[in-house]
Amino acid sequence: MGYNRNSTHEPVLRVDNVSKIYTMGEVKVEALRHVSADFYEGELVVLLGTSGSGKSTLLNIIGGLDVPSKGRMYFRSKEMTAVTEDELTVYRRESIGFVFQFYNLISSLTALENVQLVTEISSNPMSAQEALTLVSLGDRMNHFPSQLSGGEQQRVAIARAVAKRPELLLCDEPTGALDYETGKLVLEVIRKVNQELGTTTLVITHNVSIAAMADRVIHMRSGEITEIERNARKLSPSELSW
Repeated sequence: MGYNRNSTHEPVLRVDNVSKIYTMGEVKVEALRHVSADFYEGELVVLLGTSGSGKSTLLNIIGGLDVPSKGRMYFRSKEMTAVTEDELTVYRRESIGFVFQFYNLISSLTALENVQLVTEISSNPMSAQEALTLVSLGDRMNHFPSQLSGGEQQRVAIARAVAKRPELLLCDEPTGALDYETGKLVLEVIRKVNQELGTTTLVITHNVSIAAMADRVIHMRSGEITEIERNARKLSPSELSW
């Protein structure tokens, strides 16, 4: 299932005039400034910007890990900036899959057991075996993280994120700790999840080349969106180079 939208479709998620201000002593840092964006069913969006551009702050707000200082966020027309902490917890648990730069696997658990941590608390999960097979690790399920390469560990992290069948998959610099060839393999897995499961996917990166695999690219600088562009032709990860 690829990205296919027309103007009559409502966004899965809408960010409306969101700002985020952090106070450090007497200093106030505005990490986001009046950011507005819509994200649609099944699309793959790259948030592109240098360190300090606000992209991780925006992703954390979208994922319910942080709350805006001003503005509103809507998930399927429900205002998430007006819900209780318990409702926000359910949103994170049921609707959001997170993939971070560092894999955050539990070293004493196998790949299968790391994914089962999520499937055991989700309401409608796929099996851990199915999730690991989706990321081409069906033959590595019983290996511990120390027995897996960096790219394999990241694929376990992706399997863990998608096993709950999230409506949004949020990837924060997913190739940042990987070499070139391994990074492309991980991006291929993200593309596969987006296309085969139809999961709305957001990838944040500072790597300009990765933007070519997206349906849309949101450029950020100094806490603001400076440009939103649609790729006329999406490249497959195997076509990317940097």
